[in-house]
Amino acid sequence: MIKKAMQSRNLLFVNLVLVGLIAGFSLSVMVFSCSTRIQPGDVAYAQQTGDGEIDLSGLQTSFRAISERLRSTVVKIEVEEIRSQRTPRGSDRPWFDFFFGDPEDNGEREFRTQGLGSGVIVRKNGTSYYVLTNDHVIGDAAEIQITLDDEREFSGTVVGKDARKDLALVSFETSEDGIPVAVLGDSAELQVGDWVLAIGSPFGFQSTVTAGIVSATGRRGGPQGNISDFIQTDAAINQGNSGGALVNLSGEVVGINTWITSRTGGSIGLGFSIPINNAKRAIDEFIESGSVQYGWLGVSIQTPNRQVAEDLDLTGLRGALVHHVFRDSPADRGGILPGDFITSVNGREVRDSDALILAVGELPAGRDADFELVRDGRQIELSVRITVRDDEQTIAEQNRSLWPGLTAFPLTDEVRQELELARSTNGVLIASVQNGTPAAIAGLRVGDVIKRMNGRPVGSVREFYRLLNDQDRHEVEFEFTREGQDLKIGISRR
Repeated sequence: MIKKAMQSRNLLFVNLVLVGLIAGFSLSVMVFSCSTRIQPGDVAYAQQTGDGEIDLSGLQTSFRAISERLRSTVVKIEVEEIRSQRTPRGSDRPWFDFFFGDPEDNGEREFRTQGLGSGVIVRKNGTSYYVLTNDHVIGDAAEIQITLDDEREFSGTVVGKDARKDLALVSFETSEDGIPVAVLGDSAELQVGDWVLAIGSPFGFQSTVTAGIVSATGRRGGPQGNISDFIQTDAAINQGNSGGALVNLSGEVVGINTWITSRTGGSIGLGFSIPINNAKRAIDEFIESGSVQYGWLGVSIQTPNRQVAEDLDLTGLRGALVHHVFRDSPADRGGILPGDFITSVNGREVRDSDALILAVGELPAGRDADFELVRDGRQIELSVRITVRDDEQTIAEQNRSLWPGLTAFPLTDEVRQELELARSTNGVLIASVQNGTPAAIAGLRVGDVIKRMNGRPVGSVREFYRLLNDQDRHEVEFEFTREGQDLKIGISRR
C-alpha cells in the first residue's frame, strides 16, 4: 500500500510538472510582443485567437509601418566612372602604324563603367540633403545619380570618403518638400537575435525590404582591410544593397549594409553591416572637412598566437601585442615599448589587435588616453597623448622610424626540427623583418636564431623583449646563428 501511494504521488507530481510546462509555454507565446510603431516604447501583442491560433498581426503591422517610413529615406545610387586602359597598337598592321599612326598616341583609351548601390538620407541643412553610403559604391565616380523612393532624381556630389571604414557621404540639392531624414539609432544596444530589416536596391530593384535577425556582432575581417566591428545578419543582402540601411524594430537605422560572403555572389544569409555608431562621427567630419581624422598611437601590433602567448606568460589574457614602436611617436613619447601587451584603452577592454585599431582610431587627437598593459609579467598604466594619423607618409618613410623592425618566435621543438637544430639549442627565431627598418639595414634575416643579446643568453620571447628594452644601452648587440655560422650585429636604438 505504501509503495502504491508513493507511485501515485510521483505520478501526480509528474503530471503537475507537465501541466505547468504546457501552461508556461502557452503563456510565453501569448505575451510575445514587438514594437508596432516607429517610436520606441509602443507595444503590439501577438495574441491568441478564440480558436487557439496565434495572431502575429502586431509583428506584421510593425514591419509594414517601418517599411513605409524608412523606404523613403533610402535611395538608389547609380555612378559612372571614367577609366583609362592601355590598348595595344598595330597588332595586326604594324607597318601601317609606323607610317600613318599618330606619334603622340600613347595607346590609352577611356571607357565608362557603371556602378549601383544604395544610400541613406541622414541629414538636411537648408536645401542640402546628405546621403550616407559606402566608399566602394562611390569609387572614383565622375557622375552620381540619386533616385528617391518616389522616383525623383537628383545629381549627387561627393562630400567626403573614407576607405578605411568604407564610408562616403554625398549630397544633393533641392527646395522640394516631403523628403524625410532617417533616425539614427544606437548600434551598441543590438543583441544577437534582434529583428532587423535591410532596405536597399539589390540588382537595381529599388526600395526592397528584407527581414531577418542579428546573427552576430563584433565581426572582423572586412574586405580590403576595412576596419569595423561588423553586425552580421541573415536578412537577405545582395549586390546593390551596399550602402543601404539596416533598421531595428523602432524604425531606427542601426547599420549601413556593406558586404556579403558568398561563393555565388548571391545572398546565403551572411550579410555584414557597419554599426551606425561607427559612422556618426564620420558624418560630422565629412561635412566639416571632407575627410575622417583618425587618432594615431604609433605602434605595430598583432594578436599573439598560442606559442608566443605562452612564451610571454600571457595565456588566458586578451589584448594586443606591440611588435614595433615608431620613434618619436605618441607611443614612444608615452613610454610604450616593444613587447608590451595592451589590455585596455580608457577602461575599455581590448580583445585583440583589431579592437585596439578601432579604439585608437576613435580617440580624439590632442587628448591623453589611458592604457593598461602587461610588461614582463607586470601590470602597468600609461597615459599617452594621441595625435592625428598621417596617411601621406610612404611605407618606406614609416619603416625607417620603426623599432626594432623584427619579430621573435619561440624556438619550439617543431621549429628546431624544421631548421635541423639540436634539441638543446636555445634562443628565439626571427619570424619577420620589415624592409627599411634598423633590423633590415643591419642585415638580420628571417630564419636567423638569436642566441644572445647584449652578452646575455636569450631563452624565450619574454627575455628577448626584456633585453631589447634595456634602457641603459644605446645599442643592442645580437649574437645569432645563420645556416650553421655564428654571427654578431649591433643596432643603434636611435
